Order: sequence, then C-alpha cells, then structure tokens
Amino acid sequence: MNRAKYLSVIFIGTLVYVLLSATIGQNSLKCFNKMEEQKRIVSKRTTDIQNINNELQLELTSLKSDKTVIAAYARKMDYVSDGEKLVKITGLKPAQTTLYDTGSVLRHEDPDFVSERFCKMVAVILASLWLIILFLYDLNKGNISFKHEKKPMVTGVPIYDLPQI
Repeated sequence: MNRAKYLSVIFIGTLVYVLLSATIGQNSLKCFNKMEEQKRIVSKRTTDIQNINNELQLELTSLKSDKTVIAAYARKMDYVSDGEKLVKITGLKPAQTTLYDTGSVLRHEDPDFVSERFCKMVAVILASLWLIILFLYDLNKGNISFKHEKKPMVTGVPIYDLPQI
C-alpha cells in the first residue's frame, strides 16, 4: 500500500471522530443549545426574583419611615388609633395579603450526549475497517503477495579469467 492509502485511513478515522463529536458528543451543538436555554431560564428567573426583592425593599423602607403606610397596615391587622370606632362585619372574607411568587425550584438538567470514548472507539473501528478494505483490494489486485518466490541468486565468489602480467 502506498502512503495515500494510509493517509486516507487516518483521514477517515479523524473525520468520523470529528463528525460524531460535533453532532452527538459532549461538546456538540445540541448540548450547547440546551445549556443556552437553561442559562436563559435562570437569567429570567433571577430577574424576576430581583424585581420582587426591589419591591420588598421599597415596602420595607416605607414601613420603617412613612406613618400613613404604617397606619394602613395596622388597620389591616385590626388595630385602631385613638378616637376611631371599630365596627366588625361578619361573613366577609378576610383581606388577602400579597404573596410573592418566586417560582419553583429549577434543577440543572444534564444534556444527553455520547461519551468521547464512544466517539473515539467508533472512529478507530471505522478506520480499521477502511484499512482492511484497502488491504483486501491490494491483495486482490496482486499488489501484495504472500507467496515466497525464489529469485535466482548468484552464489560463491566470482572468478575472472584475466591474463597474468
């Protein structure tokens, strides 16, 4: 076999490995897109929680300093100030307090992929098959032969018949 055939075997093995890794491997585009989607979801939820935190900080600040807000919350909890009269009406639903929905727990999901070891094994197997095919082709064409043909060989010391001076 000549060098081009050996290079084609190496090329086939490398090509198969790269294609498998890029399509179904650990660093494939499918895995990258899944991780980007998870990153987008986490970023959106982080923004939502940050907005809730800002609202709660504003509410805390107003509860600490604004007397009208303090009085409004006190009335919600059935407190009265001096001079006010309390009238209770039964049968009505109690006032609903604001509950902030921070969402559900987000669990990390590993993307589905094939291990690098598998990609390498498949590439080596296919390159070996390609090498066997090329070997059998050369064997069939007669480029490789296992028959030991005896070539004529001159043995002994050659003697030249030269005149003596």
